[in-house]
This record gives sequence, C-alpha cells and structure tokens, in this order.
Amino acid sequence: MWYLGSWIFPIISASMWLGMLLAMFITWEVEGSPQYPSMEEGQNIAYISDVGAYGLKPLFITGSVITTVALDLGFIAERWLRHTGRLVPNTSRAQKVLSVLSIIFAIAGSAGLILLSIFDTYRHNRLHNLFLLVFIGGFILSAVFLCAEYQRLGIHYRQHRILRISFWVKLAFILVELTLAAVFVGTTFTHHRNVAAIFEWIVALVFTGYILSFLLDLLPSINTKNHVPQGWRDADPEKTPNGQPLTHDSQGPNADGQDLIGHGASRDTSAVNDRPLQPPSNGSVHLPGSQNQGRY
Repeated sequence: MWYLGSWIFPIISASMWLGMLLAMFITWEVEGSPQYPSMEEGQNIAYISDVGAYGLKPLFITGSVITTVALDLGFIAERWLRHTGRLVPNTSRAQKVLSVLSIIFAIAGSAGLILLSIFDTYRHNRLHNLFLLVFIGGFILSAVFLCAEYQRLGIHYRQHRILRISFWVKLAFILVELTLAAVFVGTTFTHHRNVAAIFEWIVALVFTGYILSFLLDLLPSINTKNHVPQGWRDADPEKTPNGQPLTHDSQGPNADGQDLIGHGASRDTSAVNDRPLQPPSNGSVHLPGSQNQGRY
C-alpha cells in the first residue's frame, strides 16, 4: 500500500528533527533565555548543545536517535528499491559502490549525532566537539557520494527529470552546509559565541531540508492505481514487473509455450493435428474428433 511506503522514513526523520529543535528553542525562550553553565561569559544565545546538556537532554538523545535511524532506513530503502527495480536501477558497478559509500558515511554521521547528544558539551566538551565534526563531515561526504551516483544515473535516464532535480538539491545542500559549517567553526574557535550559536541553529534547520529531499528519491517508487513505479516504466515492455513474459491471449500461455490457434480455440483442437485445417476438394470440412461431416 502506497501509504506504508519507504517515503515515510524521511517524513518521520524530518518531523522528529524539526520538532526537537523547536521544542528546545521554545523551552529556552520560555525560561527567559537562561545562562547555562556551559555558556561563556558574554554569550547570550545558547547553542543547541547547551540546551540539550541540561533539562532537555533526554529529548536531545531521543530525537537524535529517531532522526538518524529513520534517515538511515531511507538510505537503505533507496538502495533496495533500485536493486529490485522499483526505482530505475544502477547501470554500473561504480554507481552501486557510490551508493554503498553514501550509506556508510550516513551511518557514520548518524553515530556522530547520537554520541554528541550523549556526551554533552558541559561534561565532555572535547568528545562532544569531535562527534560534532563526525556528524557534519559524515553527512556532507554521504551527500557527495550520493550526488556522484545521481549525476551518473541522470546521464543514463535523461527522461527522468526527478533525478536531475534531486542531484541539484543535494548539491545545493553540500555547498550551503559547507559554507555555514565553515562560518560556525571559525566563529566558535575565535570565541564569537553568539554568532556561532546562530549559525549552528541555521545549519540544523538546513539539515531538515536535506532530509526532506529524499522524498524526491523515494516517491517515484510507489505503486498505486494511477502510478507505475519509476523502474517498472523503463522495464522491457514484453515482460511483467516480476520478469515474466507477457502473453497476448486472455487465456494465458499454453503448456508447451505455443499461442492458441485462433480466438476461443481449445487446447484439444489445436493439438489434434500439427497441420492447419484445410477443406477437402468436395467442399466438406472434417471436424477433428468427430466422424460427422458437414457442408457449409
């Protein structure tokens, strides 16, 4: 059923991630923008990790786990759907390798996010910063490999504009996130904490858009009454989606692989003789299996 398809993974992931960010920001505002112990003197805007290091740490950990697990399932589902033909299949081994590498780095980025939520910035500052770099770097590298795969897919399947759109969306994510991350890291190490905190929130929000971009990849795989999955549309027209040959007769194929002779003919009449029926010279027709003769 289409409403239980793999496209639901990015919806779950993005919803959880955005909901967690909003809950953390609203809580910090409602509490009067408190100065957490992990914040430096003169810092008025809290990092996500500052909010997540205290009362909302359980939400931070839970949200990070659900977000990344659902997103990784979306990566794996996309690979499986290409393998089974529900999405247009890869045309080379290099494309498959790029797809697997994108999954590996996405899992690495996911591990980074989960671990940075556990090892908070107040109690484990060095580990937290290390896992933050793993999170950002893992998903950027994953997007790079995914873009490379989609660029090659788009060459072979020019009729599918959705592949090109997805490629450009993910490329835009790479460029934007690299720029934002560079500003975030630079302002953090130069102790411009308020600016760095603003850019951290922006980086997190842009990541929501990246998660939702996987709808472009997974929605073409749904099978409904009015929609044929992307890969099936490019399959051999003489075969069904499961690879079986099509028959052009409503009664199906014969046991011996031969088509039926004539519309409505039975197997018995077609198997009596190896040669076609021919009327005798006196104009009568001999019906197979019968001693009677008739004249037409």
